[in-house]
Amino acid sequence: MIGKRALLTCALEAGGLHRLLEATPSWSGLLVLNYHRIGDPTGSPLDWGLWSAGEKQFADQVRYLARHFDVVGLESLDEILEGRRGRHVMITFDDGYRDNYEAAFPILQAHGVPAVFFLTSGFLDDRPVAWWDEIAWMIRTSRKTDINLPGWLDDRLMFDEPDRQQAVDALLRIYKQLPHDRTANFLDNVANATGSGRCPRHVGDSLWMDWSMVREMRAGGMDIGAHTVTHPVLANLPADRQQIEIENSRQRIETELGEPVRAFSYPVGQPESYNADTQAALQRSGIRWAFTYHGGYVPAHSNALNPLALPRAAVERETDSASLRSLVTLPQLFA
Repeated sequence: MIGKRALLTCALEAGGLHRLLEATPSWSGLLVLNYHRIGDPTGSPLDWGLWSAGEKQFADQVRYLARHFDVVGLESLDEILEGRRGRHVMITFDDGYRDNYEAAFPILQAHGVPAVFFLTSGFLDDRPVAWWDEIAWMIRTSRKTDINLPGWLDDRLMFDEPDRQQAVDALLRIYKQLPHDRTANFLDNVANATGSGRCPRHVGDSLWMDWSMVREMRAGGMDIGAHTVTHPVLANLPADRQQIEIENSRQRIETELGEPVRAFSYPVGQPESYNADTQAALQRSGIRWAFTYHGGYVPAHSNALNPLALPRAAVERETDSASLRSLVTLPQLFA
């Protein structure tokens, strides 16, 4: 069934209205786009939901944005938030995957546009398999077609080839709701129920950037922000643990870059993923801007602006050229 937004996008494209909106701006302010991974997930045992675009798809998107919008970095943020007119678009990436350096960075450089990369510092240091990728690995490598996690699922979780992503997504939803001290036990339960065991640590060896790559990107005009040490759902942690995750991540990145880190993005980034304790911890750590992951944009002269809850709109593999044009020309409706 085609959704209302998809139907509206088709109508805008068929009627040539995207071109009109490109030439006649309907909005002014800041629209922040969020990506995670660039490339083709086909054949990967990890979480396919993390791939935001293929390389050609991303290159086409960056080319389009550079042609029609003012693509900005963090240095422009104060002026924009104070009401500078214009259609300002910011490109951001979360987590620190190696393909951000190998695939996204050269494309951004080729088109002369900046982006902001929010790093989970412990991923670069310790090279683990992130919890979402481990859940996906356990489902995708399982020989079973159903699992039962007593106390967590109302019914047995059924899954089959070729696409097991729905099962992955169901387990991720459960994980994100758990108190942090129960997450390790949950992963053990999934490992047992799938028969796959826990994902071998060596799988993480080639997943993440290293610090030399980060320094090269910074020297190449990219901005760097913090995204915690271990990527927990912060609201599921006590206040002191939240402070440690935020402060240690900031300090680690500053040590590697030799400059202050003033931007942060919330892991998971939904309204229930952070709380007042989180924002108080950010303020104590000297963070000026924090970014969510639940859609929206910042209109010029916004009266309800919270610099520690700046909205971001997700870009996903399903975001084709027409969908992206709708998103950036009419964020009032599509962001």
